[in-house]
Amino acid sequence: MSEKPKDLNNLTHLTGKKLNILTPMTDKLFRRMLVEDVVKYLDSEETIVVYGARQVGKTSLLKYIIRHYLKENTFYFDLEFQDLLELCNKGAESVYQYLVQKGADKKKKIYLVIDEIQYMDNPMNFIKIIHDHYPNMKLLVSGSSTFEIKKKFKESLVGRTVNFELYPLSFEEFLIFKGKDYKLQKNNADIINKELVPLAEEYIRFGGHPKIVLEDSEEKKKAFLFQIINTYIKKEIREIGNIRNITGFNKLVEILASQSGQLLNISELANTLDMKRETVSEYLDLLENTFIIKRITPFHKNLRSELSKKPKIFFLDTGMIHLLWLKEFPKTILGNAFETFVFLELMKTGKKISFWRTTTKQEVDFVIANKELYAIEAKYQFVKTHKHLEAFAEAYPSCKKIIVGLTGEKTGKYVWELVKELE
Repeated sequence: MSEKPKDLNNLTHLTGKKLNILTPMTDKLFRRMLVEDVVKYLDSEETIVVYGARQVGKTSLLKYIIRHYLKENTFYFDLEFQDLLELCNKGAESVYQYLVQKGADKKKKIYLVIDEIQYMDNPMNFIKIIHDHYPNMKLLVSGSSTFEIKKKFKESLVGRTVNFELYPLSFEEFLIFKGKDYKLQKNNADIINKELVPLAEEYIRFGGHPKIVLEDSEEKKKAFLFQIINTYIKKEIREIGNIRNITGFNKLVEILASQSGQLLNISELANTLDMKRETVSEYLDLLENTFIIKRITPFHKNLRSELSKKPKIFFLDTGMIHLLWLKEFPKTILGNAFETFVFLELMKTGKKISFWRTTTKQEVDFVIANKELYAIEAKYQFVKTHKHLEAFAEAYPSCKKIIVGLTGEKTGKYVWELVKELE
């Protein structure tokens, strides 16, 4: 956690009755796609909770909503400041009285935006009391770890919160941050070959953390991303999980980065790391609940030839894959990084994603049951056909076979075309 100021009176730039007092916010704020979903609930009673890893843009998202949708009677608390954290830990009434003292209009809806609510001793109780006893207050809060928050949310908050997950930038958001105004589903071949494909390769190499995307220098990109890795994964997450085997945990993260897009074999990992299987499982749960990895399960229709146990694992940022695994950004696009890129784009459609694998090791990268059943194979360089897609089609004749690629003669779809089709 960052160093804390000692005097609450020095925080008037962070909390106040008007937007220009709340925070200067002179920085440019980009609109994230999640904004559209969040603002639908600004007039509802539920507390809005935005989860996400460090440095994915939670604070910027909240500030964007403040600037463009709230403005009046709005207050912002960053709980990395010790005095504000202590104020919140005193309870809802102390916070309410503080806001009134700072000029909150009690006759209107009071919006309180809280960053990093997981630092509170009992955030669940705070949210519950505000919701149940202060009907003129509306909470919007962020948290970096569902793991940490779930430990403290000992009672159900069902009906009191509406939850959203914020990830690193999607490719479409990446283009916006880069100042590229493309209509992804309507570009001609020349634009795609000359501009979109190189931009997609840049996105895959460096990942989607906003600060990394906005930085032009590759050297600084590397330094900034290593900083995120060292402070969030190798320090904060370890502390959240009370990790004692620091060397083993760090080595596990590096191995998982090299295996993004592959089957997860917990027993093999445990043997490699000389750990108990249960310990590896706990670490995997921790990494998933802190938005570093995602596991997907096999698709099956109870056919005996289809495996149904081992999941596949994906990292949630391709830049992190490269620095954790290779310690540098590669000059060429690696197969597992491209498959991870496709997964991340598909994941952001909100559809359930599975994969298919048989006892004879036939495998299809992704299966999505939308209006139709989609079987999707990710190949950096387009191919005309794929035998495992054909095998899947024999088992599921009504499926739609899709090859997603990026370079070479186009024989399938670009991932942005498929995303638009699935939406």
